[in-house]
Amino acid sequence: MDIEVFHSLLEEVAAEIPEEILRDLNGGIMVMPEAKLHPGDRDHSLYVLGEYNVQIPGLGRYVALYYGSFERVFGARLSGRSARLREEIRKTLLHELRHHLESLSGVHDLEYVDASNIAAYNRRVKWQANTTASAEPDVALETEASADPQGQ
Repeated sequence: MDIEVFHSLLEEVAAEIPEEILRDLNGGIMVMPEAKLHPGDRDHSLYVLGEYNVQIPGLGRYVALYYGSFERVFGARLSGRSARLREEIRKTLLHELRHHLESLSGVHDLEYVDASNIAAYNRRVKWQANTTASAEPDVALETEASADPQGQ
């Protein structure tokens, strides 16, 4: 998987999204080359695949997908499997666009789902630290970054 293929697949997926869903996404959709660990990461396995950013000065509302995170999480498993990579990009983009729509409407249900996923991750990491179980594969997370410290 290379970043040009990733970018091209993201453009294909984004072109299928109805314009009304993209309303007020004034910063657009972008590919970030780096891998991004979640701030709550405890064992170097919790990567952020995408973020919905709200009111970042100079950028407005935008979605960022992290190519490096996709590479770390899916890497060899998706090499040469563009249909599967396209589906993972689609799932991540739709997740972030749900954050966008919820933000516009003042609803934050998906943030609660994300928090529940982080809690499950923390339980898994704690359990693994207390056992001799072998390490599991990397865990991926789509999340929202907000200028509002309370995530509202």
